[in-house]
Amino acid sequence: MKYKVMKKQKNSRKCIVCGMKNDLGLKASFYELENGELAAIFTPIEEHQSYPGRLHGGVAGAILDETIGRAINITDEDVWGVTVELNLKYHKPVALNEQLRVVGRITRDTRRLFEGTGEILLKNGDIAVSASGKYMKLPLSQIADFNEDTEEWRVLPSDEDPAEIEV
Repeated sequence: MKYKVMKKQKNSRKCIVCGMKNDLGLKASFYELENGELAAIFTPIEEHQSYPGRLHGGVAGAILDETIGRAINITDEDVWGVTVELNLKYHKPVALNEQLRVVGRITRDTRRLFEGTGEILLKNGDIAVSASGKYMKLPLSQIADFNEDTEEWRVLPSDEDPAEIEV
């Protein structure tokens, strides 16, 4: 089903997942959807492989972790999730050099923790990897010395930003 994109989330400079100036990163873009889920779009490259032509399982875990962890920002932009637990299930191989969609959602939200699930979707809509995770809510000041200007933490509009995403 296709859902309207409500908002694009910020990217940074060097994050392995969302860093736009990290030559080996995923350069993923994140979009808040009208159904309350978060979608990520990225295209894995040869440097993200395990077996030839296949996405490394750890990289699949990284994009799922980031997508689920960012989903909390849909309702609270000031909360950052620190991963407590992440469980992955690998269903199908993930090819390189094809644009992929990842979707994440919050399934439980308490004062100190939140939980969520997510999937990497292949071009045909099949689930390649699924995940569930638990995250601690913390303000950024307790996680890292983060300067928004230095890290170039901002929304980067693109002509390729979709108006809707199929999940």
